[in-house]
Amino acid sequence: MIRNPHLKPGFLAAMLHRLSGIALAIFLPMHFIALGTALSSADLFQSFLGVTHNTFVRVAEWGLVTALGLHMTLGIRVLAIEFFAVRERGAIVLSACVACSVTIGLLFLLNGMV
Repeated sequence: MIRNPHLKPGFLAAMLHRLSGIALAIFLPMHFIALGTALSSADLFQSFLGVTHNTFVRVAEWGLVTALGLHMTLGIRVLAIEFFAVRERGAIVLSACVACSVTIGLLFLLNGMV
């Protein structure tokens, strides 16, 4: 029986790590725009922050924080593989990384609602 190599936990972890990195890289120009407006004028920065009260932007922020948590936890997984030669239990580690990142995202979302 031939197993699909794309369904292995290591491959899924690598793809999630790359996709979350791409999402973070796409966010960088918007972050630099926010920093630029903060440095140029307080009023301009306040108007820029007014956009963040939109529901779509809040959902996008949640996705960004979740991607950051996922990228961080999967990066720690890569470091563990490199330094400690830990390769077994890939599905459990991948599930734990995804659970941690979703928890980080949910905590961010709940903190914004309070």
